[in-house]
Amino acid sequence: MLALGAVIALLPLALANDYFYDVAILVGLNAIVCVGLNLLIGYAGQISLGHAGFFGLGAYGSAILTARYGWPPLAALAAATAGVALLAYLVGRPILRLKGHYLAMATLGLGVIISIVAANEDRYTGGPDGMSVPPLSIAGHALAGERIWYWLVGALLLAAVWLALNLIDSPRGRALRALHGSEIAAEVIGIDSVRQKVLVFVLSAVYAALAGGLTAHYSGFVTPGQVTFLHSIELVTMVVFGGMASTFGAVAGAAVLTTLPQLLAVLKDYEMVVFGAVMMLTMIFMPKGLVPTLAALFAGKGAR
Repeated sequence: MLALGAVIALLPLALANDYFYDVAILVGLNAIVCVGLNLLIGYAGQISLGHAGFFGLGAYGSAILTARYGWPPLAALAAATAGVALLAYLVGRPILRLKGHYLAMATLGLGVIISIVAANEDRYTGGPDGMSVPPLSIAGHALAGERIWYWLVGALLLAAVWLALNLIDSPRGRALRALHGSEIAAEVIGIDSVRQKVLVFVLSAVYAALAGGLTAHYSGFVTPGQVTFLHSIELVTMVVFGGMASTFGAVAGAAVLTTLPQLLAVLKDYEMVVFGAVMMLTMIFMPKGLVPTLAALFAGKGAR
């Protein structure tokens, strides 16, 4: 936590202009989603291929309440996040009784439904063209400028990581790790597997909805492209790339896979080729993910 806080505090020294601040903010928002998704996938062992749906619901919910109904942005953000939590609870109980590829298909279906609704309900969402979103304001003061948003997102990322670390070290976190190891064994020792999975599913959805709402207010615009299956795959890839069951791995995965396309933009037509090669080589030589592999390497050197 101290290292992450130091990076957030000192990074502005290396950010030359608003473009770099913008990339750093996007890293922070993606990292918040990935920290929550890592609780579900990395620790509880439950796959989700529709998490962009919760991200989009948070974005569209806050956008619609503020733009269409005149709600204060903070109240709209809180209401949208609470609504996503309720939806995740209602659909989580039947969905999380499934396992393996059946669970993956169910979450994929949920994400597809949300994506279709966002693209077709143009009366509320603006349809394929998207909709504009009023700026986030606190006590009547609109948050404008990349530097203010950087510190807000940095503080929320620290809070998200702190909450995740405390959950992992709690009895509930040990129950989640037990479920990942063996659901039958966990139930034998008295763990209510469905209840634990639903709770972590709701928490990961809240992380995604909060980040989605913040993204909408920051960018000032939201489109159905943020709710697609491709976005869900990108989020899962960030978690796997950084390291499953590693909170800081989720942050590192979001940082690398958000900034890497920006760095490779100079390659033009070969950008995605190099991007894919980097991911392939990382998974081949670091099968446990970036952070766990590097941590084991440094631990081995320290022992020697």
